[in-house]
Amino acid sequence: MRKLAPDSKGPILCFVGPPGVGKTSLGRSIARALDRKFARLSLGGVRDEAEIRGHRRTYVGALPGRIIQCISQAGTSNPVFMLDEVDKIGADFRGDPSSALLEVLDPEQNRSFRDHYLGVNYDLSRTLFITTANVLDTIQPAFLDRMEVIRLSGYTMEEKLHIARRHLIPKQRTENGLPADSIDFTDPALKTIVQEYTREAGLRGLEREIAGCCRKVAVKFASGIRSNAAVTPSRVRTFLGLPRFRRDEALRTDQVGAATGLAWTAVGGDVLIVEARAVRGKGHLQMTGQLGDVMKESAQAALTFARSRAERLGLPENYFETHDVHVHVPEGSIPKDGPSAGVTMATAMISAFSGRPVRKDVAMTGEITLRGEVLPIGGVKEKVLAARRAGLRTILMPMENERDLTEIPPEMRRDLTFVFAETVDDVLDAALKSPPGESRRSAAKAAASAGRNGRKRPAA
Repeated sequence: MRKLAPDSKGPILCFVGPPGVGKTSLGRSIARALDRKFARLSLGGVRDEAEIRGHRRTYVGALPGRIIQCISQAGTSNPVFMLDEVDKIGADFRGDPSSALLEVLDPEQNRSFRDHYLGVNYDLSRTLFITTANVLDTIQPAFLDRMEVIRLSGYTMEEKLHIARRHLIPKQRTENGLPADSIDFTDPALKTIVQEYTREAGLRGLEREIAGCCRKVAVKFASGIRSNAAVTPSRVRTFLGLPRFRRDEALRTDQVGAATGLAWTAVGGDVLIVEARAVRGKGHLQMTGQLGDVMKESAQAALTFARSRAERLGLPENYFETHDVHVHVPEGSIPKDGPSAGVTMATAMISAFSGRPVRKDVAMTGEITLRGEVLPIGGVKEKVLAARRAGLRTILMPMENERDLTEIPPEMRRDLTFVFAETVDDVLDAALKSPPGESRRSAAKAAASAGRNGRKRPAA
């Protein structure tokens, strides 16, 4: 559109995604495609409004604002201007830089942008502004309203392998002075690096570990050992040492009071185990595992819902007055927050109360209400990637998130089963198994009934 109408006032783009997915590189590519200069300004930690609007010339050491400085360095009034890390702008007694940027990013106002140092109006309407952020929660609403948000998701295993083959390995081979046929990474070796040495949605860690392997081979080349090095999983462990991460593992067996949830963080998706136990006490709820306020409220809502179903669960009337409930999320050194664990907490609690085991191959996500409804959540693609990485093949999610499956490539959905729930009862039907004793009793009843009716007992 900018090529067809160079003077048009297009939208301000905002690329949102985890670190290392290529947001800044995408801005450089846009500038190259438009044949325009590229200017970049990092806003992380900026707290002074004068950084945007400039200082008045009455101050000692006054300077123009960084917007004008970058345009001056670019040497043109219509560059592609990238504002990096807009979600990390601070505010203190020196002003709020994000409020000063409201004029810069408004196509109706920035044609008469006034820098305090220049003292005259400057036309910014020909500049193509692009912003980047990791999360949207910390961006001022009026600031966010001026931008068109484009989400960049993390990469799948297959995408990482292709990018490593086509870009990362040739780049690191050249930077470490290795000939083209001196090192060859096998696919199992690259998968080992991704799963055991990096835990990220982007590619920075993968490139760092590939560079580490190339340096080890370069040392051998410098020592006179010129043989071709085929990097296999065993050689990866020799080059990089012991694995830094263990693979996300689901529950090994069907367990009572333990459910597998899915989390979405700024660096991608993750698998979360939620444990619940009911012990003799006075009806208190205890929560451990560095849970945030929103997650604690989800646990309280899940407990209230479970108490409302006490009669249906077959619990005594005074059960909750004589038992304490303890909810724990392992890896307690990592802070956790968000509402999407409500369904997982409710399932773990009801499993602990009723004695019904939770299926080990089921992962779930969704927000819960006191009425037992399951509300939609975000980060569907990242959560599906995390479940697939952990070997989980059945995923429970809210009914309203069914439309988000269009973002997931067909080859990723091929071996997965999705169950869409409107209420917690739908979740419990799919996630909980019958108590161990109940299945035996039902089988015995069926056998006795078959004997009374004169039928043969079927062979096992």
